[in-house]
Amino acid sequence: MKAHSLKELFIEELRDLYDAENQLTKALPKMAEGSSSPELREAFEEHLEQTRNHVSRLEKVFAGLGEKPKAEKCKGMEGLIKEGSELLKEDDFDSEVKDAAIIGAAQKVEHYEIAGYGTVRTFAELLGEDEAVSLLEETLEEEKETDQKLTELADQINVEASEGEDAESEDIEGEELEADQQTAKRGRTSRKRPAA
Repeated sequence: MKAHSLKELFIEELRDLYDAENQLTKALPKMAEGSSSPELREAFEEHLEQTRNHVSRLEKVFAGLGEKPKAEKCKGMEGLIKEGSELLKEDDFDSEVKDAAIIGAAQKVEHYEIAGYGTVRTFAELLGEDEAVSLLEETLEEEKETDQKLTELADQINVEASEGEDAESEDIEGEELEADQQTAKRGRTSRKRPAA
């Protein structure tokens, strides 16, 4: 659909968000399951409930506009979810590193939603759709809170992931030092002259 007016663009963007939220209701349980951190898993489970409420709020916005809730394929969210799904399949990561990667993917999703809800809330304000403004603002604030919660979890989980790096680095350094010592010892042994 080509938008010829701000109201048509507003409805088109709402349909995009409606699809995005519905895609998320399917992706969030997988993200929760793929998380090793209990706190991260719980955050995804809580956000799943919020996301279901976001879908319900969008349906109220559509009703207030006299429109049927209809999804328009959100390719942006589809790409973000695909990227996150690929991370979940990754077997080479330590659990903390995988959690750090999952948080990064989730924050990309949150930032996408924050941008989308900020846009439609502004359109609703300009169009004088006060009920829609209120509903969209509520969702926008929840998306910001989720992003903040993910940032707080990242502060903890990223440190744990980096501690794994430090331990690995110390192991490698220890092995290198031991190899250097053995090489030096062999060098001293080979330089000894036989007794006359």
